[in-house]
Amino acid sequence: MKLEKNAKIFVAGHNGLVGSAIWNNLKARGYNNLIGRSHKELDLTNQAEVTKFFDEQRPDAVVLAAAFVGGIMANSLYRADFIMQNMKMQCNVIENAYKHGVKKLLFLGSTCIYPKNAPQPMREDCLLTSPLEYTNEEYAIAKIAGLKMCESYNLQYGTNYIAVMPTNLYGPNDNFHLENSHVMPAMMRKIFLAKQIADGNWTAIRRDLTIRPVGANMKLSDNAPTSRVVIDGTSDENTILSVLKWYGIENNKVVLWGTGSPLREFLWSEDMADASVHVLLNVDFKDIIGIEKYSSVFYGAKTDGCVDRNNSEGRGGAIPSLGEIRNCHINVGTGKELTIRELSQLIVNTVGFQGTVIFDSSKPDGTMRKLIDVTKLHNLGWHHKIDIEEGVQRLFDWYQSSLSL
Repeated sequence: MKLEKNAKIFVAGHNGLVGSAIWNNLKARGYNNLIGRSHKELDLTNQAEVTKFFDEQRPDAVVLAAAFVGGIMANSLYRADFIMQNMKMQCNVIENAYKHGVKKLLFLGSTCIYPKNAPQPMREDCLLTSPLEYTNEEYAIAKIAGLKMCESYNLQYGTNYIAVMPTNLYGPNDNFHLENSHVMPAMMRKIFLAKQIADGNWTAIRRDLTIRPVGANMKLSDNAPTSRVVIDGTSDENTILSVLKWYGIENNKVVLWGTGSPLREFLWSEDMADASVHVLLNVDFKDIIGIEKYSSVFYGAKTDGCVDRNNSEGRGGAIPSLGEIRNCHINVGTGKELTIRELSQLIVNTVGFQGTVIFDSSKPDGTMRKLIDVTKLHNLGWHHKIDIEEGVQRLFDWYQSSLSL
């Protein structure tokens, strides 16, 4: 199904890492009728707000890039939030997309949907074949529910909703928060700050903390109670050093979680955006399941663009000859991997850090390997462009520019 250049496209999460890149990619391709809302303007977890937005805006297409995300630490601390917040957003947006006759929807998930011990590289059909990794189980379950919603709406109602599962992403507008960011930006910021401490560059440290304050639940002394301590650019040096040390950041020394041995695949966010837009514009559900005709009629459409569920005529799922259809999502990645230790050395070299990086093996590693099979994506006509060495340098350049150093 072709989206015309004047199609109204709602990019949910347009200020985020991937959403902003998708927004820019669409603009570069001549799609200028884009809609974006900040969290303050539209709370996607609020059903009434989302319904009102769709009533008023009536988008032709939706990109659901908004999510409640974080690394191992955040997933461990906020397990209920990870499953509840993501489920609310997905249910509200996908349901309203259906009710309002949205022509095309792209749902962004994560490769953490796959089992902890899945065969490597992970194909789409290894989904739900064995237990998930415990440290991000709630987020994974939410994303599995999202892709199954897309798949099920397509089969029951003849919609055209596609789910893409990106590998670990990094790039411009990344989250460098030390408590809830992903591995690469957190590692880069830690190494950068440890270098500034060693260099005595308090101007850079204070600038960094002014833009991105840091908090920790900690004791400032042995006799003090545990409390929430937040530092920014105005905090005194001793408090700053104490909080940064709590995060493993010291003078010429950085402590990272785990053994450093897990293998990870990383994808530049602008590559992910290009893949997403390629799928949005060029790939339909029938292309994924390999069937040219499967009901593409909107189920009981009314003249007001809404839907009557009591009308079963034209039901997409009522095609017994199709048999079992599952695993219709698409992996998006590079098909290449490196260890966390190798990544840390790459960042050390990029930042120019002369100190020591220590891995704390008492902390969890997470899944030991997460390489995805990207054969389906390649067959649909897309390949990545930015390899990890170039990407790390680009990310560090962006991070430095965000500090105006």
